[in-house]
Amino acid sequence: MNLSVTFSNGTASFNEGFYLTAFQTLPTKNYLILGLAIIYIITLLGNLVLLSVVLMNSSLQNPKYLAVCNLAVVDISINSVIIPQMVPVFVFNQNYISFGACFSQMFFMHFFGDMESFSLALLAYDRLIAICWPLRYSTINTNLRMLLIIALIWILVTLLDIFPVIFASRLPYCSSRAVLSCCCEHGPVYRLACTDTTYNRQLGTVKTMITLLGPLFFIVFTYVIVVIAVMRIASVTQRWKAFHTCLTHMMLVMLYYMPVIIAYVLGNLRLVQNVDLLTAILTVSVTVPAMLNPIIYSLKTDELKERMVKLFRQSKVAQQIIKTEVKALQQ
Repeated sequence: MNLSVTFSNGTASFNEGFYLTAFQTLPTKNYLILGLAIIYIITLLGNLVLLSVVLMNSSLQNPKYLAVCNLAVVDISINSVIIPQMVPVFVFNQNYISFGACFSQMFFMHFFGDMESFSLALLAYDRLIAICWPLRYSTINTNLRMLLIIALIWILVTLLDIFPVIFASRLPYCSSRAVLSCCCEHGPVYRLACTDTTYNRQLGTVKTMITLLGPLFFIVFTYVIVVIAVMRIASVTQRWKAFHTCLTHMMLVMLYYMPVIIAYVLGNLRLVQNVDLLTAILTVSVTVPAMLNPIIYSLKTDELKERMVKLFRQSKVAQQIIKTEVKALQQ
């Protein structure tokens, strides 16, 4: 996706790019990059193990785990867009990024960031059907229907994110090219344009409201219905079981929304004056949930935990058999 080929940016040359200038006043920059690298490695390992366990167990290939796998793919993607490119930029000071690469990164970063909230809303939908209509779950929420919903979400988020990026790429950037961020975010980039950017700001705000608050309101709505349905259950044991099935998802929702909300409050209320420190807080708040999501799901979901333990035991048994055979051949 090379936006610079398709759209003119109002400058004389498409070869003029941008310079990422974040963390210049941050004394612990190298420790931050090291921490993000560790976050990225754990993100890859955790989500790839989760995907492998689901793919290797046919009993887990149901609508619920299709939604979980969708979240795992999004988690890998969002951190892959943000973290690897930061190493050459802030470790080796190769902070130049071409015009096309900048806007491509802008699209995919916002796309997968927004997919995170929609993926959590999808899991809320699955829990709603499972708790409120348990006897009809297998007919209402089929694998095909879940795949269609996932496809529609990807298309919707693409349409929501493509237009702010396209309009930002058409602006004339005829003065500063220093982006005060660690990535080509929409806000820090379009503010560099030497023209009126009111429309871009309004478009970005509306898009953020839709992609961040829209799924959140849907999640809250589903949990209100779930609570009403659960309170009608006579058995206290059955009530707790129903709430327990939602516990993991509630943890993921809080893990995603709370750091983002806190980071934006800190920025808007000027509680953090250092721009580099605020950028670091935002970066960590976006990348940490993708690392912790598979860990929380693996530990809090009994079915998935059992399959993982069984898989690791089988691998240990296989290794022991191989070692025994090797020793027998050596003798």
